[in-house]
Amino acid sequence: MSKPLPTHLDPRVRGLRDSATIAINERSNALLDAGRDIYKLGLGQSPFPVPAPVVEVLRAHAHEKDYLPVRGLAPLRAAVADFHRRREGIDCAAEDVLIGPGSKELIFLLQLVYGADLLIPAPSWVSYAPQATMLGRYVHHIPTSAETGWRLQPERLDEALRQLAKQHPGRARLLILNYPCNPTGTSLGPDALRAIAAVARRHQLLVLSDEIYGELHHRGQHVSIARDYPEGTIIAAGLSKWCGAGGWRLGSMVFPRSMRWLLDAMASAASETYTSASAPIQYAAVRAFRGGPEIDRYVEDSRAVVAALGSWMAARLNAASLACPEPDGGFYLFVSFEPHRARLHASDIHDSKALCERILIDTGVAILPAVDFGRPDRELICRLAYVDFDGASALTAAAAVRASNGDGADSADTLDEAFLRRHCPRVCEATERLIHWVAKPGA
Repeated sequence: MSKPLPTHLDPRVRGLRDSATIAINERSNALLDAGRDIYKLGLGQSPFPVPAPVVEVLRAHAHEKDYLPVRGLAPLRAAVADFHRRREGIDCAAEDVLIGPGSKELIFLLQLVYGADLLIPAPSWVSYAPQATMLGRYVHHIPTSAETGWRLQPERLDEALRQLAKQHPGRARLLILNYPCNPTGTSLGPDALRAIAAVARRHQLLVLSDEIYGELHHRGQHVSIARDYPEGTIIAAGLSKWCGAGGWRLGSMVFPRSMRWLLDAMASAASETYTSASAPIQYAAVRAFRGGPEIDRYVEDSRAVVAALGSWMAARLNAASLACPEPDGGFYLFVSFEPHRARLHASDIHDSKALCERILIDTGVAILPAVDFGRPDRELICRLAYVDFDGASALTAAAAVRASNGDGADSADTLDEAFLRRHCPRVCEATERLIHWVAKPGA
């Protein structure tokens, strides 16, 4: 019998775990297959179907089999540029756009090509730091606080950059800013973005503005930091959240014109790795980014559902001393169990991982610990993704409410608790289970 080959893992991936969001989804599915009733509030996957006009274009182009240009299909790059001009007033053209198989892949490629230390607020999305670690980059977490809704404060950013300039002078630095934010659900307004832009300009900082949830700002008031810092901001977006097409894996980046050298370098690296994104999906994405009345109504109704659900959950949880900020966008809540620390300690729960594990076992509610998002492991904080409902049914019902109220009504204020309990019952029940459980953990 031949000997097995010796194990030779690169030190940078030793100990690397599966992405926390993917792992909780797979575990949830395994428990469901085993007969458990699981409330899937772990993976942040849009519950809404892909808009019908976009699906029709995909169907019409299913026969497309050729490799497309590495930078992306020309009409798609033009549609993405027009999308950002139309929605955010960003001055960009097709030549400033790079298309890839998901924004996650593009973010990794950027970190590969741009040799820089990484700065991220704590908390941040689970994959930014592991990607940097795989590449041997230095990662610096910038503290945030519950009092400010976990939002990045410009003075904290300035302080971090001054410290890093003393510790590691002359090194390039990349800030990844995600808003509306996964995991907190909060966003950044024009004044905060203007102040952060001023700090970034002063320190010549490259900013990757991850705006994948921009279209799901609950009031439709998303603003890009690229307005205030156009020379140093790359905008990342895609179809996964606002278009319900996570599994399609289609992402985009828009670069400042002065950074064509960086876009070109990423395109060269892409040509040696993934080559190009799927051809049929790129053709369909053209239709998505071009928008129009039907897609606009789809986005408005999606916002209405997640806005109403997030606001209702935040009110219920805060009333039970499960502290979380009111969400501004997306479909996440960052919930602190700290007010119940003494009771939880008495039940042998001392960190966020143990907290989420006990909640899953006792209630069937699958959520993620704050430590996976860069917070200290002893904090009793968890992230909830309120997506376990039938998005197609909820959209149909929301459209009917909008029609009865008139298209001019504020869609964020038109869906009441009765609507949520009827069309998002599992999320409502999961919320109640958490409230009942924390009153007496394990009972």
